[in-house]
Amino acid sequence: MVNQKKDLNITLEKLRRLSQPFFLPLDQNTGWQFIWLLISLLFCVGGLVLLTVTGLIELLESIQPLLIEKYFSGVVSTIRFIWSSAWGWLFSCLFITGSLSFFSFRHQLRNKRWLHWLFLGIIVLMLLAVNGINAGIGFIARDLTNALVAKQQEGFYRILGIYACCFIIALPIRVSQIFFTYKLGIIWREWLSKSLITDYLKNKAYYILNPNDEQATDVDNPDQRITEDTKAFTGQSLTFTLGIFDALLTFSLNILILWSISTQLTLSLFGYATFATTILIIAGKNLVKIDFDQLRYEADFRYGLVHIRDNAESIAFYSGEAPERSETERRLGEVVRNFNLLIIWRVIIDVMRRSINYAGNFFPYLIMAIPYFAGEIDYGRFIQASFAFGMVEGSLFFVVNQIEELAKFTAGISRLEGFQSKIEHVSKSINEQEISNIVYSESILIRNADLYPPGSNLPIISDLNLSINPSESLLVVGPSGCGKTSLLRMICGLWQPIKGNIERPKKDDLLFIPQKPYLLLGSLREQLCYPTEESRFSDEQLRSVLSEVNLKSLIDRYPDLDIKQDWPRILSLGEQQRLAFGRLLLNSPRFAVLDEATSALDVKTEKLLYELLKQRDLAVISVGHRPTLIEFHSSVLELIGQGDWRLLPSSNYTFDNS
Repeated sequence: MVNQKKDLNITLEKLRRLSQPFFLPLDQNTGWQFIWLLISLLFCVGGLVLLTVTGLIELLESIQPLLIEKYFSGVVSTIRFIWSSAWGWLFSCLFITGSLSFFSFRHQLRNKRWLHWLFLGIIVLMLLAVNGINAGIGFIARDLTNALVAKQQEGFYRILGIYACCFIIALPIRVSQIFFTYKLGIIWREWLSKSLITDYLKNKAYYILNPNDEQATDVDNPDQRITEDTKAFTGQSLTFTLGIFDALLTFSLNILILWSISTQLTLSLFGYATFATTILIIAGKNLVKIDFDQLRYEADFRYGLVHIRDNAESIAFYSGEAPERSETERRLGEVVRNFNLLIIWRVIIDVMRRSINYAGNFFPYLIMAIPYFAGEIDYGRFIQASFAFGMVEGSLFFVVNQIEELAKFTAGISRLEGFQSKIEHVSKSINEQEISNIVYSESILIRNADLYPPGSNLPIISDLNLSINPSESLLVVGPSGCGKTSLLRMICGLWQPIKGNIERPKKDDLLFIPQKPYLLLGSLREQLCYPTEESRFSDEQLRSVLSEVNLKSLIDRYPDLDIKQDWPRILSLGEQQRLAFGRLLLNSPRFAVLDEATSALDVKTEKLLYELLKQRDLAVISVGHRPTLIEFHSSVLELIGQGDWRLLPSSNYTFDNS
C-alpha cells in the first residue's frame, strides 16, 4: 500500500511538471495552487451560468410570462429557490472567491497563459450547458413517459417538441466544445513541443543524449518523445481533465435528482461503484508497464526502418538486405511479443469492465421495482430514476471506463517527463560546466590537458601542450583509432579534458568540417549559408563561392538557389565536401577545423581548396593521411597512441616515419 501511494505521488508530480507550466509558472506555484485555480475556474463558470440563466428568466418573464409558466416552471422555481435561500449566498461567495483567485494570479497569467485559461473556461462552460440540458431531459423523459401511459396525445406532442428543441440547442454547443478542445490541444502541443525542442537543442544536450547510446542516457528515440508522446500527452490530458469536469458536473446535476427519487438506489450505487473501481484499478496496474514497453518497441521498430531509408545506397552496395531484414524482423518481433501480452491484459480488463457495466443495468430494476409495484411511484418516475442512475453511474465509473487509456496515459507521462527532466538536467549541468571552465582567447591554447573518452579510463592524450595562433596551421596525424577526431572534439568544446585547461575562440570564430559534411533539410541556399543567416549573402556571392570550389556544374543543374532536394542522396561525397568548403568560405571564421575534409577529393582539387583558405588567412587544423597535406601546414601533431604524442615542424616530418 505504501509503495502504491508512493508510485501515485511520483506519477502525479510528473504530470504536474508536464502540465502546469502551460497554465502557471512551475517555479512560482505549487501543485495545490494549480489545483485550486482549476477549482476556481469551476466556481467562475458556474457563477456566470447561474447569473446568465437568472437574467434570461427575468427577461422572458417580462416578455412572455405564459411561455415561462407553461414550459419552464420547474427551472423558474429552482432559480427562485436558490436566490431565496442560503444557496444563493453560497454560489455568490464561490463565484467571488474564484474571480478573486484569478485576479490574484493575474501577473502569472502573462505570455498568453490567460488565453489557455479562457479556452478551458469556454470548454467547461459548454460542458455545463450540455449537462444542464441532459438533467432537464430526465424530467422531459418522465413527463413524456407519463403522457404516453395516460394516452394524453396533446401533452405528448407538446413535450416531444420541447425534447426536440433540447437536441437542437445542444448540437451547436457540443460541436463548439469539440472545436475548442481540439484548438486548445494543438496550442498546448505546439507550446510543449517548442519547449522540449528548445531544451533539447540548448547547450548541446542533443549531443550528450545520443540516441545510439540509449543504455547510458536512459533516453530512447528522442524523435518519438517530442512528436508522438507530446501529441498523445496533450490530447489525453485534455480528454481526462475535461472528462473529470464532465463527470463532476454530471454527478452534481443528477445526484440530487436520484437521491430525491430513491435513497436506497443512490447508496447502492455508491457501494457498487467503489468496489468495482478498486478491483479494476488494481488489475489495470499491469497495463502501465506493458504500454510503456509497447511505446518503446514501436519507436525502435520505426527507427530501424528510417535507418534503412537513410542508408539505402550503402546497403544496396553491400547487398546487405539479409542482415537488415533480420534486424528489422527482430524489432518487429519485440513489438508483436509485447502486444500479445497487451492483448491478454486488455481482454481481462475489458471482460471485467463489461461485466460491471452489465451488472449495473439491473440495479434500477431490482431496487425501483418494489416501490413501483407498491404504487408509490409512477412509471415516469421509474424511467427518470433509471436515467439519473445511468448518468451518475457514468460519472462514478469514469476512471473504470477509461482504464486502458489511463494506462497508456500513465506510460506516456513517464516517457515524456523522463525525457524532459533528462534534457533539463543535461543542459543545466553542461551550462554550469561551461560557465566555470570556458575561457575565450584570440588563439587556441591547450595546457597540460589529459583527455579520456566519456565513461572510459583509457587515455587518448596525456599532458598535451599546444598553441595555435591566427594564421598558423596544424596537421594532426596518426594511426586509425588513436584519437585524432577526439582531439578535435576537445578543441571544439564537445569534450572536456579531465585535467588541464583550454582557451579557444568564440564559437563564431571557429568552424568544424567533418569528413562527411552535414547537409540539413533545406534549400541549396540554406546548405551554403548554414549555420548563419541567409540574408547575409547575396545570390551573386553564393554563385561566386560555388564557382570557386569547382561546383559551377551545380549552378547549371540548379540555377534556383531556393530549390529543395534530398542533397545527401543527390550529391556525391566529393561534391558534399566541396560544398562544405563553400560554406566555410562564406562564414569566414578565424579558425577552420577539418576532419579529413578532403578525403574524397583528388589532389588537384584538394590543393585548390587549401589555397583558398590560405588566401583568406585562416588558421587551419586538419586531420589527414595524405603526404600532400604537409605543404599547407606549419606544424604536425602526431598521436602515437595510449596518450603519447609528439609535435614537430612540418618541414621535419615525413609520413614514412608515421
